[in-house]
Amino acid sequence: MRLERVCVVGAGAIGSLLIGHLGTVVKTTVLTRRDEHAKSLNEQGLKVSGKSQLQTSVIASTNPADLGDVDLVIIATKALAVEASAKMISGHFPNAHVLMIQNGLGCEEILSKYGDWPVISGVTFMSGTRHSDIHVEYELDTATWMGPWAESHAKFEDVQQVESLINKSGLIAEAYEDLLPHQWSKLIFNSAVNSISAVTDLPHMKAFAEQDEIQDLGNLVFDMMNEAKQIAEARGVTLADDPWKMNVNAVSKGSTSGEDYAHVPSMLDDVRSKRLTEVDWITGSIVREAKKAGVPAPYHETMYRLVKAFEFSWTFENKGH
Repeated sequence: MRLERVCVVGAGAIGSLLIGHLGTVVKTTVLTRRDEHAKSLNEQGLKVSGKSQLQTSVIASTNPADLGDVDLVIIATKALAVEASAKMISGHFPNAHVLMIQNGLGCEEILSKYGDWPVISGVTFMSGTRHSDIHVEYELDTATWMGPWAESHAKFEDVQQVESLINKSGLIAEAYEDLLPHQWSKLIFNSAVNSISAVTDLPHMKAFAEQDEIQDLGNLVFDMMNEAKQIAEARGVTLADDPWKMNVNAVSKGSTSGEDYAHVPSMLDDVRSKRLTEVDWITGSIVREAKKAGVPAPYHETMYRLVKAFEFSWTFENKGH
């Protein structure tokens, strides 16, 4: 497997961090949804601030045919956009491996309907704030985990090459032969943090780890994560990392300016903008896994229904009530 040309699909916060860093070490192209976004990237490149200070030139287009063949496609969209992205690249990039970086479970199956690419599963813990089409701030410099999707013909050696490329770019990547324990660790973290943040309108902050008083929010976060850990065990998954410790470590890191850490999770950003969330892929995934295992999931069912109620409320509101 050679890695001389990379195409990143989706230029939100995570996609932009990948574009900005990979563009310094390998020929990087970008598949965007909007023509004006592609035009801005072509003319001005991409700026990364925060934990990295970079200015990268890239080639961007809304048409994959404009980008030529590549060796690696990274789909960095939200789970909701995976099917549309898969349709866009269907029939293109026949020699590429595809790295999926989404929250939740099940995106690889969607991609596989549109092509027979070797698929690498990935989850990322890094985060950033996208200030504009051409500027992203790198906030949390933690790893992206990846491994060969068991139902495709990707090899672990391929994953190790991608790991090496991402690390060379200045980001952090870790390759695993079995990603499932890491996927579930991130899934449990995301399910609690994202859904609680969406319902409370609070960014992920130190309150999510506080347990001194009965009213402290950390108690709910802990209990929800503990419930999901029991579901994972019932499904035969041994977690790679403790989601509660991941939560505590994240909120204790602080921002690049030295202030208290306060990150707006994607689901909260969606709720504030009255967009559909990824709750079906995240909290909903754990609810479905609990039903498969025949174990109760009252915290997850409650938070899932509350976020879905938020989504429904925007439709109700639009009818003039």
